[in-house]
Amino acid sequence: MPDNILSELERDTAPEAGAGFVDLVAGYFAETRQGKGPVSTPLSPEQIAARFDEPLPRTGRPLPEVVERLRSEVLPDCNRLYHPMYIGHQVSAPLPAAVWTEPVIGALNQSVAVWEMSPVATVIEHRVVRWMTGLAGFGAGAGGTLTSGGTEATFTALLAARNTVIPDVWEHGVGADPPVVVYGEHAHYGVSRAVGELGLGMRSAVPVPSPDFRMDPRALRAALDRLAREGRRLMAVVATSGSTATGSFDDLEEIGALCEERGIWLHVDGAHGASALLSSVHRHRLAGLHRARSLAWDPHKGMLLPLSVGMVLVRDERVLETAFSQKAPYLFHGGGDERVIDQGVRSFQCSRRADALKLWVALQRYGAEGIGRLYDHLCDVTTGLWEAIQERADFEALHRPESNILCFRYLGGGGLDAARVDELNRALRPAYNRSGAGWITATVLGGRPVLRVTVMNPRTRVEHMRALLDGLAAGAGRLAG
Repeated sequence: MPDNILSELERDTAPEAGAGFVDLVAGYFAETRQGKGPVSTPLSPEQIAARFDEPLPRTGRPLPEVVERLRSEVLPDCNRLYHPMYIGHQVSAPLPAAVWTEPVIGALNQSVAVWEMSPVATVIEHRVVRWMTGLAGFGAGAGGTLTSGGTEATFTALLAARNTVIPDVWEHGVGADPPVVVYGEHAHYGVSRAVGELGLGMRSAVPVPSPDFRMDPRALRAALDRLAREGRRLMAVVATSGSTATGSFDDLEEIGALCEERGIWLHVDGAHGASALLSSVHRHRLAGLHRARSLAWDPHKGMLLPLSVGMVLVRDERVLETAFSQKAPYLFHGGGDERVIDQGVRSFQCSRRADALKLWVALQRYGAEGIGRLYDHLCDVTTGLWEAIQERADFEALHRPESNILCFRYLGGGGLDAARVDELNRALRPAYNRSGAGWITATVLGGRPVLRVTVMNPRTRVEHMRALLDGLAAGAGRLAG
């Protein structure tokens, strides 16, 4: 490389420099479209690490060589989420128009904490937040901000709830008797994590039973009555719309009415399931959401956007500003009753990408109705897997899917005792994933190991689900000897 690094920078701004990266992505799209090749890697972390065991580069190399290393050494052993047999974690095969927006976001490099550092992106973020609060049924005073994901969104919402219950918490802390957060036993781990991180202590985290994987409103009422008798303060109730394990939805109408009756902050963790609001078929699952004070929503899940696009939405925008009441006059401007347009006053993050552009572009390109139909497709394919399991004796479904998640177990052909069935289900997922034929996840329900799929790719069809069952059955046969 020449000594003049500035000339290299200018050369890398040319269209032909970017074309190598575009070709790389387009080739990945095309290759995975055929459903050929391995879905993931059979290599161990140590084997992959050996490939990149090299000293710090002291001098550069031509850009085409760098692109070629991406093609030959990075892509082959990545998880190929666009492959129709990738039906694993809640990470999407992202919408192509949103993927192509990423270079624009990177090139502009706007920091969406302060309007003067991101004049257009800040306005667009406010606009998409307004669209989403409208879908949630929140009123004119609602607001929110983008987050890194649902964990940050739930933490932010519970921080606002804490500051509402303990107005002087910034000065005096939570005290010796912190308030309580109540949630269903199948809530995301981010809820109990937030309780600990907020300094409340795990004594203030109160799970309630969730039969059929949904929080029981009667058990919730009983828990609230018990806490009231004990003289405990209530900070928030957290309901789940689209649980991580099974994709189940809590009854927001009944839970929300109970919280309104008692003046309790209701937060809804809709990180996965809130995207059902775009669906004409599934939006009823969030009936009662308008009763919530706050909502976590991850468009990078159900709306199929590239990581990361999460958001926290609140019925009253001002609660976010009081949650982050720290003063920073060198950044944030305005005061009194004037509404501050800077998003930094409502967010943990200061340096933050203009990820709202991906959401805005996706809605411009496909429309809310188009993305809603994609959501329906993911749910339909998952239901197709459930139906295929009903036709077989060697598998059982643990629940009927409410969204795009299904948990099931391999049973074998009969004659296997419970311990052997558990052993096969523990071993089956890693063996199947190493084969490259597909990629699924696993969890534990009722103390038993189970297989789990999340359909996050519009290319996946019911025939791929039937191939999954055939491949798992064949793999179990090999494991059984």
